[in-house]
Amino acid sequence: MQVSLPGLLICAAILVTSYYSRGMLIIGLIASQAFGATAVMTLTFLGGSSPLIFTMFAALLVTTVAARRRIWLDLGLVFGSIRTVWILTSLMLYAIIGSWLFPRFFAGQTAVFVQSKTRGIVIEDSLAPVSGNISQTGYFVLGGLAAIALCALLLHSDRIDQVRRGFFVWCGLHTGMGVFDFISKTVGAGDLLAPIRTANYAIISNATEAGFVRITGPFSEASSFASVSLACLAFCYSYWRRTKSPLAKWLSAILLFLSILSTSSTAYVGLILLCIPVALSMLASILRGKVEGEEILIMALMVLGGTAILGISLYKAEAFDPFVRLINSTIINKADSGSGHERTYWNVKSLQSFLDTSGLGVGFGSSRASSWPIAVLSQLGLFGSLMMGGLLCVLARGLGAVRQWVDPETDAVVASVRNAALASIIAMSVSGGSADPGILFFIALAVVCATRASARRGIAAFERSSPASDDGVAAVVYSGSAELALRRQRLLAMCQGPVMFKMDGDVD
Repeated sequence: MQVSLPGLLICAAILVTSYYSRGMLIIGLIASQAFGATAVMTLTFLGGSSPLIFTMFAALLVTTVAARRRIWLDLGLVFGSIRTVWILTSLMLYAIIGSWLFPRFFAGQTAVFVQSKTRGIVIEDSLAPVSGNISQTGYFVLGGLAAIALCALLLHSDRIDQVRRGFFVWCGLHTGMGVFDFISKTVGAGDLLAPIRTANYAIISNATEAGFVRITGPFSEASSFASVSLACLAFCYSYWRRTKSPLAKWLSAILLFLSILSTSSTAYVGLILLCIPVALSMLASILRGKVEGEEILIMALMVLGGTAILGISLYKAEAFDPFVRLINSTIINKADSGSGHERTYWNVKSLQSFLDTSGLGVGFGSSRASSWPIAVLSQLGLFGSLMMGGLLCVLARGLGAVRQWVDPETDAVVASVRNAALASIIAMSVSGGSADPGILFFIALAVVCATRASARRGIAAFERSSPASDDGVAAVVYSGSAELALRRQRLLAMCQGPVMFKMDGDVD
């Protein structure tokens, strides 16, 4: 085992920052995602696996919650009020069993793609137990346990503000390091973030694409940086649209700029897919005749940008030739490139391994694909994919019908966190190689499930204390948070005459 000094120093800095931000466990875990190629140590006995620093914060969260005196009461509350946790626990057990059993049961019966121990590249080989079965399954189980621990904390007390601050710290760190990397490479200073990339990955940080430098930030390659940029952009944009936050607005603008200049096909395909719901939302606003100021600003910027591009191209036709070459190499001709053929072959063989194992899968961490859904199907099989799909549906649904029972700030944070996780899934569907959905997925799942459970408890408490409507005492139309509803009910008990609560919260 080799300890990484830069990784430990960054962990210490995050711990101090999150401690003074009054949320060491939650803020520290979320903020640690910004360092996507910084390892705490290298585990030589696991084939050189190098856990990233978020694993330390996830382990700290799980350990701290497990050490609480009321841990069994907390777990009882989590498993009793959140049915999704049962699916998550079953999936973790299935992943553990499958990672040990399937590579041995189907050994030599199908081909997989694994990391070469000598050449450091991905090679095709016959299915057999590998170190990835332990390390990748460990990361996945740790993420699941962190989700359960986070549910326990969120159900015990209101910590949604810590979640909000943690995500803004994460987005701020990611944006700052992305801008720093872009400036340093553009002015010719080189890769100044290289010292913090201590993970045992293939580092591709000085590459160019069609004459443009590739922005990698603190990550190992441009596609990884682009994936996280999309997730941060989804969070900031969603929060800005719901709260009009100036900080979220400027972070959204910078993140969009970085995503475009990352020269990654993951970023471009992801941006196209993310623009679909945004366009549909703006279209719905136009049809309703209620266009907001933010939507007018977006449309004005689009028209201004299109006009500027048209004017420049008419004045100097060859001005956009470098950008045309970039689009051709990253999107249009990507499938015909060597990398495109290789990744397509990975996906085809991964689907073949699913069939060769009769739909059971090759086991978690046994192989590598080039798309997250295909990796899930080939490693977890049909049964595991159905459970993963169930968790994804819960996340995509969000708060659902209980949304009207939470306050606007909580609704904005939960929706933004959910959108960030969904954007991450979209990015991984373009270029993800592992079946692990990532720590962001588990954080968002915990935030959504815990908030829904808290809202349902508030609804039940309000209904138990609400008087019968046929007594003529009151008529209540409730909307808003459970806490607000309970305050309304206490006000109702103090009143002697009939009371009507309006949808906007005013009392007549």
